[in-house]
Amino acid sequence: MNIFLLLTVILIGYLLGSISFSYLIAKKVKKVDIRQHGSGNAGATNTLRVLGVGPAVTVLLLDVLKGIVAVWLALFLAPDQSGIFPAMAGLAAILGHNWPLYYGFRGGKGVATTIGVLATLVFFPALFAGIIAIISIVLTRYVSLGSLLFALGTPIFAYFLMETYQIPTMYIILSIFVAILSFWRHRANIQRLVTGTESKIGKKKEAS
Repeated sequence: MNIFLLLTVILIGYLLGSISFSYLIAKKVKKVDIRQHGSGNAGATNTLRVLGVGPAVTVLLLDVLKGIVAVWLALFLAPDQSGIFPAMAGLAAILGHNWPLYYGFRGGKGVATTIGVLATLVFFPALFAGIIAIISIVLTRYVSLGSLLFALGTPIFAYFLMETYQIPTMYIILSIFVAILSFWRHRANIQRLVTGTESKIGKKKEAS
């Protein structure tokens, strides 16, 4: 294994992930720090509440895209069979989103970037988990619940479909680690879901 190349794709992934589109768009559109408004989270859901649908969709797509780009760059630079390089680059992008170098390490929860990474590496497991997540959001209007179901469902589907879609073991490991990370980042949301105090999408304010 080329350690220097591995470190390079990790660094590139992290720097890509550190680009906070919610922060940049909020500064451009409203001249505000998105982290000081709404839920205080630098992500698409809070952008929806603070800026509206258009900016929120833009943030969502760009955050997904940076996860995709990180993985594809790793695949291009190091097309190894084990999956270590794209998996680590994808993880680095998610960590960059959560703890961005450029913004004092205060970022979002990494859901959109996680979608980009997992949809690129394990498309069908991510698709099936995503369908369940979307249905849950439509029925309950809890974005956090949908995010958690996606994080949990992807590694489960990936494990059972591993042979069918020839999914590398490294991708399974990554999806499990990302699920754990997502649950930890959403720990406050989980508490509110349990107590019934979690905000629903469509409300102006969410403490997440």
